[in-house]
Amino acid sequence: MSVQASHLLIKHQGSRRPASWKDESGAEIMKRTKDQALAILDGHAKEIAAAADPAKKFAELAKVHSDCSSARNGGDLGPFSKGQMQKPFEDATFALKVGEISGVVDTDSGVHIILRTA
Repeated sequence: MSVQASHLLIKHQGSRRPASWKDESGAEIMKRTKDQALAILDGHAKEIAAAADPAKKFAELAKVHSDCSSARNGGDLGPFSKGQMQKPFEDATFALKVGEISGVVDTDSGVHIILRTA
């Protein structure tokens, strides 16, 4: 069984690879604490929840703010099966119904919110 999801990732100084397409040297990410990353993500989650079209707002915010290269696709990771993602991310995604958005998911990559799309 495979699922499809989009995510919005905020990296912090404890992330396994503290650099991104927005911050190739990692200079800004290395200044960001995990608590700061969580606060940023919480702000995005509130904006998404308040939107008339949460899925559209999710993609808009991911394109600008996600620290993952999937940002160029609105956070879309494409389809994946069990064993392909970090365990906390996988567990959260498979627990969601299509169209649902997760709470904060903490992985070695950083902190995420996830939208299950299929």
